[in-house]
Amino acid sequence: MLKQMMIVAVLGVAGCGGQPDRLAFTPAASTLQLQPLVRSAMVRSVSLPSYAAADEISVQVAGGLISADRSVLWADDPQRALTLAIATTLGSITNADVGPEPWPFIGLPDVAIDIRVTQMIAAADGTFQLAGQYFVGGDGIDFRNTAHRFDIRQPMADQSLGSISAAQSAAILTLTEDIARRIAR
Repeated sequence: MLKQMMIVAVLGVAGCGGQPDRLAFTPAASTLQLQPLVRSAMVRSVSLPSYAAADEISVQVAGGLISADRSVLWADDPQRALTLAIATTLGSITNADVGPEPWPFIGLPDVAIDIRVTQMIAAADGTFQLAGQYFVGGDGIDFRNTAHRFDIRQPMADQSLGSISAAQSAAILTLTEDIARRIAR
């Protein structure tokens, strides 16, 4: 009897927790069109801080603390979603063959793009902040290896999930267009 009561209690607790809602990252479209300096480019997996790489959507609260709401999750792994969005948008802007790591084509790409994000957060000051550094390196072609810092602050209407998602998309687009200008003319 005690065993049956424990099973019922466990099932009752398990039944209370529903699946969390999920929010899709929707990349912003670019109107920029550039002539590529390379035929192909690989976007390495975007490196994110642990709070930004998590499924939970993190926001900065008073005092600089980072808080995450477990009731709403990103619909896809943030590193995967950003890597694919940047690769797709770079390809659209430059019309070059752009793919994510692992490189989907035979042979090596002309350049590899490595993005290391140090900050990606809906900040308490009402902006979405995206900061870090990216590297563009050529392999087997005459393309100068370069490193570039970025610090993008995109205003948000409020701290709602819609505003956070829209500001994140706009910040990622700004970063992607900057990268496109480095590999095109």
